[in-house]
Amino acid sequence: MPWTPDDAERHTHKATTTALKELWAKIANERLERTGDEARAIREANAVVAARHAEGRWS
Repeated sequence: MPWTPDDAERHTHKATTTALKELWAKIANERLERTGDEARAIREANAVVAARHAEGRWS
């Protein structure tokens, strides 16, 4: 079942904006489709969102 932007809050506290939540869901779903590994998909989505958050690119 694909993740939605609302699922981001359960997996990372850095998805603080709608844009970051949407990005998290997009990355997680793409990685899950590519690898079939849910844990890896979540980790990779978290890493992307954390990097954007650290850069201040929240929108």
